[in-house]
Amino acid sequence: MKLKGLSREREQLLNERTRAKNQQHAKEHMAEVDKFTLKRAKQHIKFLDKLIDQVETQMKDIVDQTPWLKKKINYICSLKGVGFITATIVIAETNGFNLIRNSRQLVCYAGYDINNKQSGTSVNTKARISHKGNKHIRKALYFPALTAVQHDEPLSNFYNRLFDRQKIKMKSYVAVQRKLLILIYTLWKKEERYNPEYCKDKFLLEQPREAALTELDQVRS
Repeated sequence: MKLKGLSREREQLLNERTRAKNQQHAKEHMAEVDKFTLKRAKQHIKFLDKLIDQVETQMKDIVDQTPWLKKKINYICSLKGVGFITATIVIAETNGFNLIRNSRQLVCYAGYDINNKQSGTSVNTKARISHKGNKHIRKALYFPALTAVQHDEPLSNFYNRLFDRQKIKMKSYVAVQRKLLILIYTLWKKEERYNPEYCKDKFLLEQPREAALTELDQVRS
């Protein structure tokens, strides 16, 4: 899928821009600042901004030229916190969920599955996510999860219940990322807009699962 190559190119450009900004910041705080060096650093960042815009425009053009894909992505974007770029990255990285049979398989593919490790003395360690799945999906869902907790009542309540148990923010946010991924998959398959009222009732029935989810580790890459 061409979108997959573009989304990864965009990610590389974003990483490069972050490094460039950090370098610019360091140069600005040097004892002796060469103004021409600083000027080139700023120009480099502007150039990267332009490239990122071009890639995002190309991604949007591909979706706009594919009516069925655009329709499905619009359903996904009805989720609070999930915008066009996030939806497109998830779809691109899963090839439109073509090889995904169910939500459990999707969770494993993204690396949100929970592993229970045992030592040589058969002492169980805490359950943690595997980290072995698709890091691009996990990275794409990081900021949307933060936004969803702020603006979506069911996901906010879900987060608060997890946080109340463990008092560890990032573990709870990663559980929200996992929940968002499953919701994206569901909306894609059913071709429906997000219904917060339905999810509010559904989340309330999942409290036994929350005990395991609170053991999730932070995932940012």
